Amino acid sequence: MEKFVPVVVIEKLEDTDKILTALKKSNINCAEITFRTACAKDAIAYAVKNYPDMEIGAGTVINAQQCKDALDAGATFIVSPGLSLEVAKVCKERDVIYYPGCVTPTEIMMALELGYTTLKFFPANIYGGLKALKALSAPFPQVKFIPTGGVDRSNIDEFLAFDKVAAIGGSFFVKEALEKMEAEK
Repeated sequence: MEKFVPVVVIEKLEDTDKILTALKKSNINCAEITFRTACAKDAIAYAVKNYPDMEIGAGTVINAQQCKDALDAGATFIVSPGLSLEVAKVCKERDVIYYPGCVTPTEIMMALELGYTTLKFFPANIYGGLKALKALSAPFPQVKFIPTGGVDRSNIDEFLAFDKVAAIGGSFFVKEALEKMEAEK
């Protein structure tokens, strides 16, 4: 897994090239394309076909149908804001990586029972940020987290310094990459 997982919201299919090109120019070779828009499935299929050197996953996947659609489009990993047993089942059946969102000990225990040890922690800023991750890591030393939501340039180094952080997720990567690409014009 990449250390940075940009949360990518694609409103129009034609925006896919601009966003993924900007990420690549910023040396980020991963994109979590969210299922928040009508064109998400098409954007994933387009990205997988036209950016074969990037790891393309689907985010904000909240049910089995979205998961199937994302995987049919070629997504190589699935991310959810919470833990969905339906999504977990589809991912297990298709042998695809799943990062469920878990912020409480109960949710983490459920994820562990399903065999998941790398979990999205969302929204990180609302659920206690780095302090919460450190506290949760004591009873769950086998778990790695992907904090998303409220992580930005002001605190990213603190999160990355913690050995229980597998990666950082966030939409700010997209914003920065697009601004950088614009400035280079």
